[in-house]
Amino acid sequence: MVPRNCTRTALVLALLAATVMATEAHAQEEFPFGFEMTLDAARMPGSKRIPSLDIGDNGEVVIELWCKGGRGQFSVAGNTIIFVPGAMEARNCPPDRAQADDDLLAALADVATWRRQGDAITLTGSKTLRFRLNTN
Repeated sequence: MVPRNCTRTALVLALLAATVMATEAHAQEEFPFGFEMTLDAARMPGSKRIPSLDIGDNGEVVIELWCKGGRGQFSVAGNTIIFVPGAMEARNCPPDRAQADDDLLAALADVATWRRQGDAITLTGSKTLRFRLNTN
């Protein structure tokens, strides 16, 4: 027969372990406020840049595209997401990069849902955009 204290201790430890695992799983599913993420894309010919989003704790975003840069705002509720772009800085961009920037901004403005799997963030709208968290 197992003493009552051992049974209680085992039950408490099992509940504690389940709580810790549930908390870690939930934390991985949260939107990455306070992080920078980079678009999962190749560099454009002649450019060293890859678009990135630096997301503040309140959803404010500093956007660096292939050529242009600016600000915007994310609003997140559950798996629903809304992106509102702000004014973009018109830098001296070749036409192909300027068009790619405009296309990416339009795709970001059209996102409706998001999901996170580890360091990968997927934004889904008319196009699917994949980003990687910069965790280093």
